[in-house]
Amino acid sequence: VPGITKLYEVRNWEPAWTRAMIRQLYEQVQRSIEHGLNPTDFHAQQLGARLKSTAKDAVYRADTEILCTDALARLAVTIEFGKLDPSSLDRAWNFDRSVEGMDVVSLFNNALNSGDIAAALETIEPDLVEYDRLQDALVEHLNIQARGGWPTVPEGEGLKLGSTGPRVVALRERLKVTGDLGDTGATDPAIFGEGLEAAVTRFQRRHGIDADGKVGPRSLEELNVPVEARIDTIRANLERARWVFRDVEDTYVIVDIAGYRLDLVENGRTVWSTNVQVGKPYHATPVFKSTLKYVEFNPTWTIPPGILRKETLPRIRKDPDYLSRNNMSVVTMAGKIVDPATIDWAGTAGKGFPYMIRQEPGPHNALGLVKFMFPNEHLVYLHDTPARRQFNALSRSFSSGCIRVEDPVGLAAFVLDDASAWDPAAIQAIISAGERRVVRLNRPIPVHILYWTAWSDAAGRIHFRDDIYDRDPQLARALHTRRAADQPT
Repeated sequence: VPGITKLYEVRNWEPAWTRAMIRQLYEQVQRSIEHGLNPTDFHAQQLGARLKSTAKDAVYRADTEILCTDALARLAVTIEFGKLDPSSLDRAWNFDRSVEGMDVVSLFNNALNSGDIAAALETIEPDLVEYDRLQDALVEHLNIQARGGWPTVPEGEGLKLGSTGPRVVALRERLKVTGDLGDTGATDPAIFGEGLEAAVTRFQRRHGIDADGKVGPRSLEELNVPVEARIDTIRANLERARWVFRDVEDTYVIVDIAGYRLDLVENGRTVWSTNVQVGKPYHATPVFKSTLKYVEFNPTWTIPPGILRKETLPRIRKDPDYLSRNNMSVVTMAGKIVDPATIDWAGTAGKGFPYMIRQEPGPHNALGLVKFMFPNEHLVYLHDTPARRQFNALSRSFSSGCIRVEDPVGLAAFVLDDASAWDPAAIQAIISAGERRVVRLNRPIPVHILYWTAWSDAAGRIHFRDDIYDRDPQLARALHTRRAADQPT
């Protein structure tokens, strides 16, 4: 490997690995399981064999040097960037994964000279408490797996306060394994009492289910997901964290697609949050990064080409009043309004449409009353919505790809970053005026659109969410696949 050759050139071809260091490396390779990785990707078996061997000839020692250095390089690069190339899984991927400006050879040489392999690897792990919490959750679930997993709750009628029978006993044992149910002091484990109801509610909240304390079909389905599947989910999300949380800005907006949530983060701490709606599975919101540059009040909405062709034009052809009823205008590419009565709408079915359709500002505008713009090729942005009732749903994949914000006024007040000029009352006054107004941010803010199906909270409770875009299975399969021994590092 060229990088390894250069490293030994810097070292004047002097060996680096002592037996004590090889043992350290072997221990770290075995602990890669705690990162959701496979030790076999980092020569675990060969390293173990070297520790047991007593061979001392020069060729064997040289081979051991290269083996250990390659194992360390592979492990370090994987912890730093992830095992997989996210751009091969998602065409929208645009996060930076380069090592530009980093003297990799010097970093490795310093690590070898220090003799402390564990400390060297620790410095390149994602420096985020969220990553550490996910690791703790993975270890906890691996231990549960080693003890035989958790019992299933048999199919049957719904369980609720007052229910009795062996299925209640099974439910109780299931919730004890994951810590949702502690010692309730129940005298009869076959009776569904208040302590068990509270445990079911805790479980439901952790899994994004309607927290009513009753075990219906949806709760039963989540209860009976095997521990192996939960482990795969955690592993997938640790890999996602390695992809993006390497160089995190001090302040940024993060949107969790699968969690239907937006957080504003400052210095590693979430200072404000709101619910969001995201794209339907067939209009999936892409994962990407951009920079929020301006806020638009009372926005217009120019219908994207795909929606225009597939949805809007067919509706106009069927309903002559569709445009006026939805406060829409036909405009040229230069922005000049065109009288819709002059257009042969039937003829638009067989050829390209030479105009744009624009929805004018108003309470029924698809973007609502506030839009947050961060330039991107996907034509995705954050915005208000007139569909307020949909925020009451637990699963909120309703949009055509853009991200609808439940509290757009609150978000505007934060990102405009001037409490004296942009408090909620001032923002509401501008909205009430009804005129379109664009305000540029004094401090542009990075926006991370991400996809998390598992995370652990500050209390150490793991949360799972539906894989609404069915992305976890492919990622889990790739993580299970053994990396070829000759794959470039």
